[in-house]
Amino acid sequence: MMPQTAAPDTPAPSPEPSATAPTASSTSSSTAPTARTLWRRGRAILLVVAIIVLAAVVPVLLTPSNDNLGRSLDPQDTSPVGARALAQVLGRHGVTVQRVDSVEEAAAAGGGDTLLMITSSTFLSLDEASRLAALPGDRLLVGDVRYLNTLAGGIVVSNGAGQAPVASRSPECSLGEALSAGSAFTGGSVFAGPSGSVGCYLYGGEPTLIRSTAGGRTVTAVGDGSFMTNLRLADDGNAALALNLAGAKRRLIWLVPPAEPQAGDSGEKPLGQLIPAGLMPAVIELVIAVILVALWRGRRLGPVVAERLPVIVRAAETVEGRGRLYRARRARDRAALSLRAATLDRITPRLGLPRNATPDEIATAASERTGQDLDQVRSVLFGAVPADDAGLVALAGHLDTLERQVQDS
Repeated sequence: MMPQTAAPDTPAPSPEPSATAPTASSTSSSTAPTARTLWRRGRAILLVVAIIVLAAVVPVLLTPSNDNLGRSLDPQDTSPVGARALAQVLGRHGVTVQRVDSVEEAAAAGGGDTLLMITSSTFLSLDEASRLAALPGDRLLVGDVRYLNTLAGGIVVSNGAGQAPVASRSPECSLGEALSAGSAFTGGSVFAGPSGSVGCYLYGGEPTLIRSTAGGRTVTAVGDGSFMTNLRLADDGNAALALNLAGAKRRLIWLVPPAEPQAGDSGEKPLGQLIPAGLMPAVIELVIAVILVALWRGRRLGPVVAERLPVIVRAAETVEGRGRLYRARRARDRAALSLRAATLDRITPRLGLPRNATPDEIATAASERTGQDLDQVRSVLFGAVPADDAGLVALAGHLDTLERQVQDS
């Protein structure tokens, strides 16, 4: 037995929408959205943009701006491997520290009662090492120094004990600077020197610190400079040893590797060195933010009806069924109102108007956008109910034409 369905009640006719005559104030008013409307529409976008900008800028701003960051034993470097702390301690004890990064600057600054300290000679050529060796004054060589025999005048690296691990060692020598400092973190290269040289902080019976005096010049070589760094300076007797060695004269010429390429190089830096250190994390955060915004904006809203339907009805059948009901009940007013409401919902955002825009604002904006007569546009969108089916069909055609003109303009 087939279930009977009750005939739908005849829909009550809705009042005819009246066409309101345009007033002088409505036609002359601007159709542009107000500042409050623009703020309400754009605040979410501005918030997302602000979050993205902050995610990109904050890591860059928090990145230290020290150009010499990570330069070992550089008196201007504040990183753990730098030697800014030692330079400040020397200054408090009346030692003038002059940082140079070329042989020419070292030669110009040398002479008199000075001490030349070389913390790295990997950038030197043999000719430049010879020029430094000819300069007057004492020398302090720290770490694995290239052309040691040229710069130190008889001191060489011993091949017997190999490289000594950096550890706290006692002086075990008669050198006053080492005895007053006591134990210190030393290691690295082990040395052998000419007759009369003094060796301290032994490893395998050979010194990691050695001093030789010849021709009125004192040359001191230290196998490793870790005790001079910001990280190790406060440990054991490191500060005292560093101050005794580097502060032996009133002026200290501190030679460090140059930051820029030397003459004869191309002068060009690879792309990786031109990118700020904090940029890559900022780019990663920016990509993540964009992905999250895309997922947020593109999320599915879910079905219109939450519960499961007993049957599946195609949208086309629903439209046709409602159209037949309207036709059977001669509800041209309902049909015209539905057609106009759907058209207004689609064209209002394209006209740049809010959902609560007045009929006069919509008609004026549509007329200006399409070039059609204002009264004709108002009649199509807000006019009287069609008198017959032919008029309803004509209204549907006019609405479709107007909508396509708005979209194409």
